[in-house]
Amino acid sequence: MAVLFLALFVFLVLGIPIAYALGLSSLTYLLIYSPELLVAMPQRVFSGLNNYALISLPLFILMGQVMNAGGITARLIDLSMMLVGRLRGGLGMVNISASMIFGGISGSSTSDTASIGSIMIPEMQRRGYSKAVAAGVTVASSTMGMIIPPSIPIVLYAIVAQESIGKLFIGGIIPGLMIGVLQLAIMYAVARRRNYPRETRVPTDETMAQKFIGSVAVIMLPVVVVGSVTFGIATATESAAVGVVIALLVGLIIAGTKSFKKLPESLRNAALMSGKIMMIIAFSQLFVWILVLERVPEEIAAFVIDLDLGPIAVLMLINLIVLFLGTFIDVSPAILLLTPTLLPAAQAAGVSPLQFGIVLISGLAVGACTPPVGNCLNVGAAISRLGIGEVFRGAAPFLIANLMTLLLISTFPAIVTWLPGLWMN
Repeated sequence: MAVLFLALFVFLVLGIPIAYALGLSSLTYLLIYSPELLVAMPQRVFSGLNNYALISLPLFILMGQVMNAGGITARLIDLSMMLVGRLRGGLGMVNISASMIFGGISGSSTSDTASIGSIMIPEMQRRGYSKAVAAGVTVASSTMGMIIPPSIPIVLYAIVAQESIGKLFIGGIIPGLMIGVLQLAIMYAVARRRNYPRETRVPTDETMAQKFIGSVAVIMLPVVVVGSVTFGIATATESAAVGVVIALLVGLIIAGTKSFKKLPESLRNAALMSGKIMMIIAFSQLFVWILVLERVPEEIAAFVIDLDLGPIAVLMLINLIVLFLGTFIDVSPAILLLTPTLLPAAQAAGVSPLQFGIVLISGLAVGACTPPVGNCLNVGAAISRLGIGEVFRGAAPFLIANLMTLLLISTFPAIVTWLPGLWMN
C-alpha cells in the first residue's frame, strides 16, 4: 500500500491530472506486485462506468449549464434583493441568498461561484465592500451547491455507496439551509462592524409581486426534480432529463431565443465536465479495486472497532481526515476514494450511510474553499483578480458556518435523518 499511495502522491506533485494519477499509480502497483492482473485492468476501468445511474450525472450537469445560459442569475438576485436587501449589509446577504437558491438549481458549487460572482463581486466592490470580503462571501456561500439538492456530489456518493438518491437529497436540505442562515448571521455581524450599507434599490411594493412571479418558474425547477425522485414518481436519471427540458423552457421564457443561441456552448461545457468526472470514476474504480484486494477497508473497519469509539468520535476522526485531504484532492475523486475506504468503518461504529454521506460532502465543501486545490477558491480568485490567499482570508469568517454545521450534523444525526424518515416512510 505504501507503493500505491507514494506513487499517487508523486504523480499528483508532478501535476498529472487526478484521473491519470489514479490510473498510473494503480499500474505501478500491478507491475511490481501482481503483473498477472494487468489483463484485468481494462475490464475494471470500463466496469466502473457500467452503471445506469451514472447517466443522471451528465444530465444534472447539463441542466445547470442550460439554466446558466438562460439568464436566471439576474432573476435570483432580484428575488434575493426583495428578501434581504433592506438589511444592513444587504448586498452581501443577497449574495448568500442567491447562492442558496442557485445551489438548488445548478447542483454545482463552481457554477454558483462563477455565475453569482461575476455579477456580485464587482457590484459589492462598487458599494463599498472590500474586494476580499466580496470574493470571500461568494466563494463560501457557493458551498451550499454541494449540499442543497439537487447536488452532483450527492448523486456521485449515492452511486458509489449504493444509497437512495432521494433520501440523500432530502437529507441535505436542513444542513444546507443551516449553512445559509449562519452565513447570513455572520454577514450581518460583519456589516455592522464595518458599517456596510443597506440597499436603496430594493424593488418597490408595486414591482415585488411581478418580480416574484417571474422567479417562480426558476424556484420550481429544484422542487420538481427533487420531489419527483423523493416520492418515487421518477428515477434520478428520469428527473434529470425532465429537469433539462424544464430548464430549456425556463430559459426560453426568461431570455427568449438568446438562450438557444447559447445552447451549443452549454452542451460543450456539460460534455467536458461530464467527461472529466467519468474519467475520474473509471480510474478510481481501478484504484479502489486494488484497495479491496489488499483488504484496506476491512482493516480500517477492524481498527475502528478495536478502538471501541462511539459514532460521534468516529465521525470526528473522519472529519479531520476529510478536512485534511479536502485541501489536496478535489471533491469528486475524494468521494470516490473515501467512500469505499471510510464508510465500512463508519457503519461498524453505528453511523448510517445517509448521515455519513452528508457529513462527507459537507466536509469536502470546506475543502473546495481552501488552498491550494479548492476549485471554488480558484474560480473566485480568477473573477476578483486577487490571490487565493486574500480570497481565503475573506472567506474564512463565513466558513465558520460550514464548520459549525459539520459539527452539529456529526453530533446529532437526526438533523440529517429526520426529514428523509418523515417524507419517505
